[in-house]
Formats: sequence, C-alpha cells, structure tokens
Amino acid sequence: MKLVIGGYAQGKLNYVLHRYDLKPEMIWDGELPENAGDEIKAPVINNLQNFIKRRIENGGCPEEEIMQFVRKYPDCVIISDEVGNGIVPADAFEREYRERTGKILVELAEKAEEVERVICGIAQKIK
Repeated sequence: MKLVIGGYAQGKLNYVLHRYDLKPEMIWDGELPENAGDEIKAPVINNLQNFIKRRIENGGCPEEEIMQFVRKYPDCVIISDEVGNGIVPADAFEREYRERTGKILVELAEKAEEVERVICGIAQKIK
C-alpha cells in the first residue's frame, strides 16, 4: 500500500495520476469500493478524510473498514488531506474526526511500503 498525504489543494491527486499513469475514472473519491473486482489490483482512494468523516457521522467504524480494505487490496494507493493542522475546533465532533483521522493515517503510514507528502505538487518521500 502507498499513502500520499498533504494539505488541501496541494496537487496530491494530480501527482498520483501522473506518477502511476492513471486516468481520473480509475479513482474512487471519498469512497471505498465495495468490490473493485479481481481485474483491479491497485484501487486508488482519493479524499480518504471524507470517507472517515461520513462513516463517523453515520456511526460506522472507519478504522476497521479501512484496514480491512487495505488487507484485501495490499497494492492500493490512498490519498488523504492532513486535517490535524491549525486551530483546534471548538466543536466536539470536529475534534473527534480530526483525532481519529490522524490515528488512522498513523496506522496506514506504519503499514505502507511508501509514504509521500505532496506540497505545491511536489512529493517528498517520507518512507
């Protein structure tokens, strides 16, 4: 699994599309595919933070769902905004969402074979 992180609008998706020579229709945006099929060995998930937020809002467990997905598709590429920077929100839900997203990204980074941070469209290899 490969993990690509960075701030909002920093060119993460464009970087992944070019690096892996992909077409935009090969990307799942804010969703984990129920079944990407055997013909797709490396699904690309963009905006993982949106999936996490929706699952928390609906009482789901994004931690388990994401790790199960990564086990099923070990060659996947996951793209996520870093949401933990900046002012701590006053809203309890927003704090929980940011904390859980951060913990999920830490776990994904531990499991990833590569981790890159994209800033201004330029990738920095972290792992």
